[in-house]
Amino acid sequence: MKLFRTIVLGLIVFTTTGALAQNKPFWNEIQDFKKQDSTKMPAAGGIVFVGSSSLRMWKNLESFYQSYKAINRGFGGSNLQQANMYINELVFPYKPRQVVIYSGENDIAEGTSAIETLNRLATFFSNIRNRLPEANIVFISIKESPSRAKFSDATVHANRLIKEYLLNYRNTKYIDVNSKMKTADGKLRPELFLKDMLHMQPAGYEIWIKEITPHLLK
Repeated sequence: MKLFRTIVLGLIVFTTTGALAQNKPFWNEIQDFKKQDSTKMPAAGGIVFVGSSSLRMWKNLESFYQSYKAINRGFGGSNLQQANMYINELVFPYKPRQVVIYSGENDIAEGTSAIETLNRLATFFSNIRNRLPEANIVFISIKESPSRAKFSDATVHANRLIKEYLLNYRNTKYIDVNSKMKTADGKLRPELFLKDMLHMQPAGYEIWIKEITPHLLK
């Protein structure tokens, strides 16, 4: 095992690469995915759903989209930078024909601007496209949540920027779920959310399914 040497107040302290890696956010969840794969590796050419907790908490995603060979790699309360950090574990091993991304909501809640959220998505997108040039890439719009209503303007702005960005690239799709989760006059619908007013009830996922399914590749 490779060692790193750190000098602290005249003392030499040795740490391992493994110890450093375990300090990365959501490290244990990523290791759980790898353990699952070691038992049964998903077939190549499926659809990888990757992103934050709205995917992680979509418990029946893989069974619902079993015929599409769906792989759910939603993790933690992750942001786009963290999705990109783990791209080698979450995306590339599966050689997917399609990658569906839901991420960015936590970036904005952490104070990231709409423009920087776009930049983070562009980095993640470019890394996927460079390694998997033929893969279809889908972005699910960032939802506005009642508990994060103060970020609504930034969310709408980021969605608009990301939609415009993806229009410049072939084999991509932007899916608008955010507006579909509102009333006709544009108000949020608290009944679609759990008590935390952040994560979704089954009724919220039903809206997602209606909007996403037509764009999934068989």
